[in-house]
Amino acid sequence: MATHEMPPAESVWDYPRPPALRRDPRQIVVECAGETIAATTRALKILETSHPPVFYVPPADVRTDLLRAAAHHSWCEWKGGAEYWDVVVGSDVRLLAAWSYPAPRPPYEQLADHVAFYAGRVDRCAVAGYTVRPQEGDFYGGWITPEVRGPFKGGARTAGW
Repeated sequence: MATHEMPPAESVWDYPRPPALRRDPRQIVVECAGETIAATTRALKILETSHPPVFYVPPADVRTDLLRAAAHHSWCEWKGGAEYWDVVVGSDVRLLAAWSYPAPRPPYEQLADHVAFYAGRVDRCAVAGYTVRPQEGDFYGGWITPEVRGPFKGGARTAGW
């Protein structure tokens, strides 16, 4: 697997609100139950104040045959309605392990049908060969990579940030 150098250190407190949408050419890999669920160098990422980046993988680079639609939905004030996915590899089922926006609101239309994964609900997520740490909490799905600095929203006592 090819790796790329990590960008310079950055603080999530320098990220904008509303969030920015950026392309990220680094190798993104998601693994679960012995399978590579997603692999791309064409990811989009969302940068939002106080959050580690969320990486969205193009549908062509996701093993959609291993995703099962879940009944759960949520609403983002910026991107609109999200649908959720279980990752199913044989008898191994990871509930609500991924989400996507089928019809994101402007200016986030490029995210349509791209899939984001909760790093803590699959076995491994990596950026440029580095295994990420999941953002704390059970709602936000940011990936903490070596260049990203907090403190991060999502953990205990951060709901009011």
